Amino acid sequence: MADRTWSGRALDLASVVLPGVRRVRAQKIPFARAWSEANQEALVSGKSLWVALGDSMTQGIGARTVSGGWVPRLDARLGDRFAVVNLSMSGARIADVLDDQLPRMLALTPALVTVLVGANDMLTPARRRGVEKRFIDLLDRLPAGRSVVATLPHGNAAADTVNALLDTAGARGRIQVADMRGPALGPLRGSLADDWFHPNDVGYARIAGIFEGPVRAATSFRVGD
Repeated sequence: MADRTWSGRALDLASVVLPGVRRVRAQKIPFARAWSEANQEALVSGKSLWVALGDSMTQGIGARTVSGGWVPRLDARLGDRFAVVNLSMSGARIADVLDDQLPRMLALTPALVTVLVGANDMLTPARRRGVEKRFIDLLDRLPAGRSVVATLPHGNAAADTVNALLDTAGARGRIQVADMRGPALGPLRGSLADDWFHPNDVGYARIAGIFEGPVRAATSFRVGD
């Protein structure tokens, strides 16, 4: 979500008066820089690539450090078998994944692709328009059998429609589904960062747990490995 949008301006204002929002927003540039440097190392590592697509949650915004996000936590659970290329961007919407991140991913040959996006598209009714079509386009362009996509936990018609698309794609074996609906994320109390929007370390640990099974299935790892 670009800062030129109404919600970006609202967050700018909130960061002035709310210290918690200011602290979390201050992570945006250093986290992006850290991932950019890590990406360069990953590309020359010779290891199988895991390309992570998404928004600030895949950046790990809200965790105490960049290593506290769900991507590094899951990578550690998998035994650091991948070189992670994190193409996510704070504020990204589905259109940003389609227009920027996916083309960059397609220039690589990843063994695994994960997608966690859509929260910024759910913020207003206007943003929800066209979400179904954009997700159809996203699913069509992801590498079949090597992609894990998170459902949307939001309880609205647009989210329900997207989740139905993901369920169908999962049933057909095109993707693995990381299901974040219902009680999957656990209680909000104690799992949110200081801005009361992004997860904290507890929340990201839960997200890593949600992705672990589908990722192992997509890469033929046994959960007990």
